[in-house]
Order: sequence, then structure tokens, then C-alpha cells
Amino acid sequence: MNDEAPERQKLVWEQAEARARQGDMAHVRELGSRLSKELNAAVEQVRELDHGLTRAVRMLALTPGRDSLVQLIRLMDEDGPFRRSGTEPRVIASLLAETQQPADLSELLYDRTGRDELDELRSCLFHELLLRGVATEDFRPLRRWPVVRPGWHTLSWLPTELRPFETASRSLGRSAQGGVGGPVTGLTDEDRLDPPTPRTTERSPLRDVATAEVHEAVVAAPNAGNFGDFGAWAFALDAPVDPILVPALVPTLPMACVEGLGPSARFEIARRPLTDIWQMLFSTASMGGVYGPGAHGAFGRRATWWSLAGLGGAPVGASAEEVERCAVESTWFHFECDSDWFHNEIYDYGIAALSPDRRRITVLAATDTD
Repeated sequence: MNDEAPERQKLVWEQAEARARQGDMAHVRELGSRLSKELNAAVEQVRELDHGLTRAVRMLALTPGRDSLVQLIRLMDEDGPFRRSGTEPRVIASLLAETQQPADLSELLYDRTGRDELDELRSCLFHELLLRGVATEDFRPLRRWPVVRPGWHTLSWLPTELRPFETASRSLGRSAQGGVGGPVTGLTDEDRLDPPTPRTTERSPLRDVATAEVHEAVVAAPNAGNFGDFGAWAFALDAPVDPILVPALVPTLPMACVEGLGPSARFEIARRPLTDIWQMLFSTASMGGVYGPGAHGAFGRRATWWSLAGLGGAPVGASAEEVERCAVESTWFHFECDSDWFHNEIYDYGIAALSPDRRRITVLAATDTD
């Protein structure tokens, strides 16, 4: 920045104040007009510079090869972390995991002494590599990262190995322009359990018992994916319920997502394995929909685990092991319907989970249209 600029600016304002005291309001108006034009030009310049920086970072990250990786790390060491839209550590980590060799990433990013400004990038990249099937145990610096990583970081809660139900994680491929696929939400014909029509119009007497903490946990995935609207409900049952009865019970529950659903309106539901539920939630959180790019792989994984915790009935503050146990032992359902709440235009889905003791049903509804 020019050192003379503040002095020149001070002189301009002193002159403007003197002219104002003399009653020359036209001079002040002319000054305001000039500043407005200069500000608009500066804003446009910043926008162009921001776009250019984003393109440069993406080109370095997505160009395979050790030299491009060395140059990107040098750029981040000298001028980063940027923490601007499109160049945040979570974005760069996703790009690097897409094209760079794990051996190079391990050596150049993780084999360093002491903490530095790239710890956030390393935290994200570790999980991005896991999600792409990289055996982190094969690389000593990566193998050591779970030991030396910042313990306070939210990602440190996650398992350092993929769990069996996470193996269906869909590719997170991104282009230099930022393109990415969309969430996996379609309901197939497999294991369909649609209740016969006409269905009863009588509402269930069950009450929504979801606390603020449960609601926040259940909706974590669509919230991270910037979905248009989403809701969560939890219902405590008077006695254990057979999973076969859940499909007929869900459309009768007092929830906004099924309100006004007629006795013959479309209500489709299927029992689903945890791997399918994981893929639906993970693609929602990581890829996002029409309103945003999503949280990318690492934070998408964290948001998905958070949703599983709320849906599976894990206690607040539960460990990853406890969340996994509840999720594995729950019974999962995927549903769609033609209620007014669901727009059924882009990405819409509902998930219902019957708890391991079969005495609680928790529901997540998400739509990418607000």
C-alpha cells in the first residue's frame, strides 16, 4: 500500500470539511460521487483478483505431478493460508486428494517438524485420502498424523480408518472450474415396503420429543450441504415396534414433511442398509445441492457422522465407537412422498431410523428447494 495514501486522504477530507463549513455542499456531493465510482472499481478489481487466485490454486492442485505440488505448497507457505471462498484449506485438501500422489503428499505436507499454518489443510487432507481408499498406514508421516494432529480440532473425533459402512463413499471429483456431481438421493424399487392405499388419515398420537441438540445433530448433513430446507423429528414409542410396521406408521406421524398427505397420494418407502444411508447423507453434506458447493470430503464426513448420531439415538457427546454401534444396530428406511413440504424438483428425501431397542423413531426430511 502506498504510504502517501493516508496523508493524501487526510488532506482530501480536511479540504472537504472546510468547503462544507463554507456551505459548498456540491463539493461534498462531487467527492462522494468520485469515491463511489472508485469503490465500485476497487470491488470489481478484488472480485477479479479473487477469481484469479482461485483459478491459480486449483490449477496447481489439480495438475498431477510433484512440481505443481511443490509450487502450491510454496505459495501457501509464503502467502497463505488464503481462507477465501474457493481457496479454503478444506477445498484445497479435496483438490489435492483428487490428483496428487499420496507418497508426495505424505512427504511434502506431513513430514515436517513443528506446527505451522498448514495444520488445517493436513487435518482435512487426511480424511480426504481415507475417503478415496488410500492406505494411510503405508506412509509413515500419514501414519503418525493421528498422534500429532491438533486434539482440539473437530475432525480429530472421527475414526482414523474408514468403517465398513463408509466404503460406498462416492467420488468427489472436481474440475479446475469447480464442477462436482450432486447428491445420491433417488429411491429405487429394491426392498420397497409401500403401505397399501388408501392409507388411514388418522394422525398418530405420538409427540415429537426431539431436543435442540438432537435436531441439530440429525440435520447436520443437509445443513452442511446448504440444502434449501430440512427438518428433524423424534418419537418415543410406548413399546418396541416390529420394523415391518414402520412403513405404515411414518406417514401418520405428526411431522410437517407428511402434513396434508392424502390417503392415496404417493408415499414410497424402502428398507435400506446403512451403507446406502451413509452414501445419501455423505453425498448431501460433501457435494451440496443447488445452493452451495457442500462441505467437501473431510467436513462432509464429520457432518454425516453427526447425522448418524442423531438418527441412531446415540447420546449427546458419544464417542465414534458408540455412534457406530447405534447406527449399525438401527433399522433404516428411505422414503419419498407428494406432500406439500416436499417439492420433488431436484433432491428430496426422507430417512427414518428405528433405534436398536425399537422404542424410538427418528426422522430426517430434506429438500433442495426452499
